[in-house]
Amino acid sequence: MEQILINLLNGLSSGLLLFMLSSGLTLIFSMMGVLNFAHASFYMLGAYFAYSIAGWIGFWPALFLAPLLVGGCGALFERGALRRVHKFGHVPELLITFGLSYVVLEVVQLIWGRTAVPFSPPPSLQGAAFTLVHAPGQALELAWGDAPAAMCAAASCSKFPLTRAFMMVVALFMLLSLWLLLTRTRIGLVIQAALTHPEMVESLGHNVPRVFMLVFGSGCALAALAGVIGGITFVTEPAMAVIVGSIIFVVVVVGGIGSLAGAFVASLVIGLLQTLPLTVDVSLAQAFQLGPDTFGYPLLKLTLAQVAPILPYLLMVLILIFRPKGLLGTREG
Repeated sequence: MEQILINLLNGLSSGLLLFMLSSGLTLIFSMMGVLNFAHASFYMLGAYFAYSIAGWIGFWPALFLAPLLVGGCGALFERGALRRVHKFGHVPELLITFGLSYVVLEVVQLIWGRTAVPFSPPPSLQGAAFTLVHAPGQALELAWGDAPAAMCAAASCSKFPLTRAFMMVVALFMLLSLWLLLTRTRIGLVIQAALTHPEMVESLGHNVPRVFMLVFGSGCALAALAGVIGGITFVTEPAMAVIVGSIIFVVVVVGGIGSLAGAFVASLVIGLLQTLPLTVDVSLAQAFQLGPDTFGYPLLKLTLAQVAPILPYLLMVLILIFRPKGLLGTREG
C-alpha cells in the first residue's frame, strides 16, 4: 500500500515537471503560433547552466540565474532568427527551431562532454521529505524526513525524495504566478490582447514584436527552470532533451494546443500514466481477465509495467481521433 502511495506522488511530481516544461511551450504557441521544436533543448541548457553556476556560487543563486540566462538566449534567438522567418509561414519556423535543437546539442557536447555531469542537489534538498512506515499488523505511519534505521529494520519503509517535493512546490508556485500574471496584471492584459488583436495593441503604443520576444524568452526561461530541478532530480546529460522532447508535445496535444489549463491537466494525467502501471506486475491478459486461450498471443503476455511507456502516446492518438481540440483546448489539433 505504501509503495502505491509513493508511486502516486512520484507520478504527480513527474506530471508537475511536465507542466513546467509544457507551460512555456503552450505560452509560446498561444501567443505566436510557433511550435518550438527546440523547447526541450532550452530545458537541457537550464540544467547545464545551473550546473556550471552552482560550481561557482552555489545552487540557490543558480536556480534563479540559469533560467534568466536561458531566457535571454531565447529572446535573442527570437529577435535575431525566428522573427526573420516569421513572415514566410509556419514551416520555416519549425525548421529553424528544429535546426536549433541540433545546434544546442552539439554545443553542449563540445563544452560539457558527451557523458553525464555530477549535478547533485544541495545538502538542504538531499534525503527524504517523508517516509511511510508500515509495520506488520499496524497502521501506516508517516515520519518526516528519513525514518530511523531501527524503525525500518522491523517495518517496511518507503521514502519520498525531498527533490521531488521541491519540484512539486516550485511547479505549483509557477502555476499560481502564471495565472496571476496573465489575469491580474497590465502585462498579462497586453499579452492576451496581442494574441487576438495585435494591430489594435500596436495602435495603442505597445511594441508587439517586443512583446513576442519577451514571451518567447519567458517560455524558454520556464523550460530552463524545469531543467534546473530535473537536472538535480534525475540525470544531467546530453540525452535529457531527447527523453522529454516527445512527451511534452504529447502533453500539449492532449491538453489542447494553446491551453494552459489543459496542459496542467494533461501533465498530471500523463505523469500518472507513466508511473502507476509500474506497480502492476500482471500481464494484459490477466489485467483484462481474458481466457487462458488468449495467453498464446505475445502482445497479451506483456505486463502493464512494460507497456507503460507507450500509454501517453496511445492516449494522444485517442484524443486526436475523438477530441481533436484536446481536453480543454479551443483549437483543432
